[in-house]
Amino acid sequence: MKLALSELEERAESAGLSNVATKVQSGERLSSTDGLALYQTSDLPLLGLLADQVREKIHGDTCFYNVNIHINYTNWCNKFCTFCAFQRRPKDDGAYCMSPEQIHDALKDANPEATEVHMVAGVWPALEYDYFLDILRAAKSARPDIHIKAFTMVEIDQIVKSSGKPLNDVLHELKEAGLDSLPGGGAEIFSERVRQELYPQKMGAERWLELAKAIHRAGFRTNCTMLYGMTETLDERVDHLDRLRDLQDETGGFQAYIPLAFHPANTGLEHLPFPSPDERLRSIAIGRLFLDNVPHIKAYWVMLGIAVAQTSLTWGANDLDGTVSQERIYHDAGADTPEVLSRERLHHLIREAGRIPVERDTLYRPIAS
Repeated sequence: MKLALSELEERAESAGLSNVATKVQSGERLSSTDGLALYQTSDLPLLGLLADQVREKIHGDTCFYNVNIHINYTNWCNKFCTFCAFQRRPKDDGAYCMSPEQIHDALKDANPEATEVHMVAGVWPALEYDYFLDILRAAKSARPDIHIKAFTMVEIDQIVKSSGKPLNDVLHELKEAGLDSLPGGGAEIFSERVRQELYPQKMGAERWLELAKAIHRAGFRTNCTMLYGMTETLDERVDHLDRLRDLQDETGGFQAYIPLAFHPANTGLEHLPFPSPDERLRSIAIGRLFLDNVPHIKAYWVMLGIAVAQTSLTWGANDLDGTVSQERIYHDAGADTPEVLSRERLHHLIREAGRIPVERDTLYRPIAS
């Protein structure tokens, strides 16, 4: 949908977004007050229109995807997060911890066209430092050319503690063992109030940001995330985005932002509703408008649902993630999406949304088809 400038200005004024629309048209950075207005406006189509204008300026009609594999190597975890359906203790039913040999075999038997393996898991302090080096080496042994994107900041924090070594030494050794980039998860919401309420055993915002800064300075690229739909306020969401943007100004290390819709099923918060389609689309659009220094906005279809993810390609998103397979964390929390999409299905979804599919590697370099 295209609007004449006069019509856009009139529409924005009635939606309480006149200041925002003017800034978007001129390429001016939005303030925290503007961010809150984006969350509060009732004119969702206008919000999507503004976000899509920004997407088009940056990416044209391109929509990226990649051919990737997920391996959640253990569900052992001692963080006891109220929002998590994946965590187990070692003696619980369904608990598992993959050996390096099992990871090798899983990758060896997985999609031969995959260019990336995404490895994240629970946190269990009894796992020795060498285990993490070994699983990286096992993955590279199975697939020497595959890009390993592994370990949230929460996992990295524990790996450093287990090593007894300085962070930069650990990052160097992980890189030598095969680590290529990091996914950027574990941030949840940067609210100390929410952390104390729902995940007090997990590190706080300052440590997450400190680790991300050091990881970027060590030469790694990461994504950044926000888990929304728990008990956070709109002000807390805006604060989270503001801190991500500030760090990106400093390091430039974030490749993509992924808003993660909270799935409450099978968790201690199952009384909460799953964020509505409108709320999921709003979060995509606000990410594109507010995070002006993060190149890519990813529509992670596993959490959004396929229909909403496809629609988000006209609401500011320019990346549909990838084929994904063997993902367990969000499916344990009630995600009813498939566990894998084919390249052909991704192409169909992207083209149906009026975009041009471009396969990429993890660092957003196009792969010739």
